[in-house]
Amino acid sequence: PAWLRRLCGQLLSERLMRPGGVQAVVRGVMEGTGAGGAGAEAAAVDWRKCDAVAKILASCPQQCLSLEDYYRLVCPQILDLLHIQDKLTARQFQRVATTTLLTMAKEHPQLAEKHLLQPLVAPLLRCSET
Repeated sequence: PAWLRRLCGQLLSERLMRPGGVQAVVRGVMEGTGAGGAGAEAAAVDWRKCDAVAKILASCPQQCLSLEDYYRLVCPQILDLLHIQDKLTARQFQRVATTTLLTMAKEHPQLAEKHLLQPLVAPLLRCSET
């Protein structure tokens, strides 16, 4: 029903914009993916889930007051997905993060540059300045 879809979307949006919310959502969706799967079929399911999560993350929710605010809150969390230590989890989270980054860069290049690309390359720029 439409009311349930709307409520789930609202709850998901609220969770994403909280500290640690992106990682919690990604963990919830990806749970059980990639462990003990059967070859190419399991890998395809894994990729589809990663793409689906990335699309969710790249879409600004209706409840958010501005696209800038959404990017400001969510993009640092997306970059944090690149620092997961567990090998299996890291691979999935890196897929989600890179796909989200690409999607955001295509849809809103200026905001993606400000909130994703500049923080990502900042350490390289500091090294090249010395």
